[in-house]
Amino acid sequence: MKALASRALSGPPVSRGMALPLGGSVTRGRGFLEPHEGASGPAQYRDVSDRFERTPITSAVAITPPECARRQRISWRGMAAETIDIAPHGRFELRFRAPVHVLLLLETGAHAHGHTFVDGVAHSPPGARRRELLLVPAGHDYVDLQEARSVMRLACFYFDLPALPLDAAVTVSPRLFFEDAELLKTALKLTDAVDMQGDDRHYCEALGIVLAHDLARLAPHARRSAQKFRGGLAGWQQQVVATHIARHLADRISLKSLAALVRLSPYHFSRAFKQSFGMPPHRYHTYRRIERAKALLADPETSATEIGAAVGFSSASAFTMTFRKIAGTTPTGYRRTLI
Repeated sequence: MKALASRALSGPPVSRGMALPLGGSVTRGRGFLEPHEGASGPAQYRDVSDRFERTPITSAVAITPPECARRQRISWRGMAAETIDIAPHGRFELRFRAPVHVLLLLETGAHAHGHTFVDGVAHSPPGARRRELLLVPAGHDYVDLQEARSVMRLACFYFDLPALPLDAAVTVSPRLFFEDAELLKTALKLTDAVDMQGDDRHYCEALGIVLAHDLARLAPHARRSAQKFRGGLAGWQQQVVATHIARHLADRISLKSLAALVRLSPYHFSRAFKQSFGMPPHRYHTYRRIERAKALLADPETSATEIGAAVGFSSASAFTMTFRKIAGTTPTGYRRTLI
């Protein structure tokens, strides 16, 4: 692979593709980072992977020279995501090998010439890059040698799939420069969340679960397994829907939009939701509104009318009627019990 890389672009020889360690949940600014030592084969990576359910993902794509890149990163249990802006700095190199999978979204940019390698096999798409996807499984070598002629922007999503709420073990295979509309849509949403510095952590986690599920869907057996699924929502679907409702308590949420989040028809989603949560989606949304209202009523400085509006009720009377129906008392009566 080194010989192929050297012929593709002149410059220093390509070192074995490895990941970089990163610390903390958010990393901003230019990445002056050095490769870690000692990860020379699959056996060593396998030992590290066993610890990922209890530790954050710290692996990252290595960039040489590091000063040409501006990076921003967020991470949570089982996943990490970062955006990378690479200035037109002449030749640069991306490298990755780690105990986790990485999905790369090449958003924008153009290169004069270059080559992309996965496990030593070269591929060189010509011209401009826009919204192309690459998937590099854990333990595989990824090397990308390019000469940028414009600012390049990419997003990297790192997955430790056993630590995520998927329904079954997933086999991931390398894929270079492929298209998938659902995967792209979720990846772009998560990219925007990274740019916002992960202000809403629950939203990022929910998007991460959807993205991991879409990644699992690429496996050859995934579609057949999904067709056999019957009953309630899968674990990842429950978490995504519950998180979305919690973020939009004061908003109207259509059944169609909830079903689309978890890739189901409204009819099947409604039945599966009721089986999983014990009530229809609309009633669950209302129940969560009242639970939020109860928490807000603990503040004596906020009126019941203000609280009703904050959780999405159009009038004080509608808020009072719904609160009484669910809690068995009025908002004012409930507030008295807190004193």
